[in-house]
Amino acid sequence: MKKLFLISLFIVLVASLVFGGCTKPAPSEVITLKYADQNAEIGWEGSQAAVPWLKQMETATKGAVKFQGFFAQSLFKGVDAWESLKTGQADVAWCFHGYWANLTPLADVIALPFLPVPSAEKGSEVLWKLYEKYPTIQKQFEANKVVLTWTSNSYFLATRSKQVKTPDDIKGLKIRTTGGPPTEMIKALGAVPIAMGMPDVYLNLEKGVIDGALLPWEALYSFKLYEVVKYITHAPFHSVYFTQAFNIKSWNSLSPDIQKQIMSVGGLTGSKFWGKNMFDTAATEVRNIIKDKKFELVEYTIPAAELANWSKVGGEPLWEAWVKAQETKGSTDAREILNTTLQWLK
Repeated sequence: MKKLFLISLFIVLVASLVFGGCTKPAPSEVITLKYADQNAEIGWEGSQAAVPWLKQMETATKGAVKFQGFFAQSLFKGVDAWESLKTGQADVAWCFHGYWANLTPLADVIALPFLPVPSAEKGSEVLWKLYEKYPTIQKQFEANKVVLTWTSNSYFLATRSKQVKTPDDIKGLKIRTTGGPPTEMIKALGAVPIAMGMPDVYLNLEKGVIDGALLPWEALYSFKLYEVVKYITHAPFHSVYFTQAFNIKSWNSLSPDIQKQIMSVGGLTGSKFWGKNMFDTAATEVRNIIKDKKFELVEYTIPAAELANWSKVGGEPLWEAWVKAQETKGSTDAREILNTTLQWLK
């Protein structure tokens, strides 16, 4: 009897090994994360950068993570993104730091006016390297998990009824701008800075509430601002910067392997991708689109000799003021951060 029992047990064990080895383990459950973006999915930023990047993350994680996109402020307004992300209303969000003066003031170095930013891709590279190098910068972003940073190329000035060529031309004009150094630049030049979200710019230009706005080509196209402005003045007025960030709890819920896979398309690689695809590729395409739509923009580029006069008033003095302000707040590495930025932008 005992022998029969042992034989039966042996047969059961062999069968379990044979048939068990032929059975694939149940696939892991796909993780779906909510992604929030101020801009429209079919706009320039959505189509050229956001949607491709979400697909890059899905591919990098081999389909273990999927993203549900909430575009055009359908989850929360762009101006509320950082705080809404922190409270978990989204798992990942497009965050424009020009909305939040003094939130990340050390990173504002890249937004100082009249910096020699040659392209958005280069500016994005420099900002990510600054973020990696300086723990003091990282600390100011710690409310959310930053996976990449990027910058625009230099903003130009778009106006509705007056061509701006000299510093005297801008005095008294109401100009939409972003917080931090760009606001201080507008004040130094004698104009009136007006803070507002980009989705509100069209109506305020149309009604004459503002006289102009500092813009990149991407926004001119995505928000159809070419319908309400006539003149463009080109100069390296300033750049702005952004992050793609995760809610801390959402990030920590991911396995280390998935985190590593996401960072493979984040970090320096992702930062340069966003700078190039959202901004650097836009100028030629947007000009052609505007021309096809039969809109005319009068463009003027400030000559180098005249640009020096602009910078002496609204640029270099603000660099020094930024350093002193950060040092007063206890950031003893502010001057080093500025010098490193200037060195890396060359």
